[in-house]
Amino acid sequence: EVQLVESGGGLVHTGESLRLSCEASGFTFDDYAIGWFRQAPGKAREGVACLSTADDNSAYYLDSVKGRFTITSDSAKNTNYLQMNALKREDTGVYYCNTNILRIDYWGQGTQVTVSS
Repeated sequence: EVQLVESGGGLVHTGESLRLSCEASGFTFDDYAIGWFRQAPGKAREGVACLSTADDNSAYYLDSVKGRFTITSDSAKNTNYLQMNALKREDTGVYYCNTNILRIDYWGQGTQVTVSS
């Protein structure tokens, strides 16, 4: 069974940092891309960052987070990380990790990130 479990969210002030973790199980971690999405209240879910498979290891970012967020993976721990620096109020939302296997999207339960001024 594919499972994704996020952790690391919290309440921080603008300019501070958080590191989100996505622990994966039930599939070959290195063979699939992992993405992070977020959803703010009243807004649609949006893609924030994505890391391709271990063979390619390319990273993609939402324009508004480029230079502030970094996505990485630790294959030994089957865990993907989203390092978020210089957080802004507009980064507030529930953050979800995602993978797509054989055209099926799998999601974690989400972790809340709240950035206050």
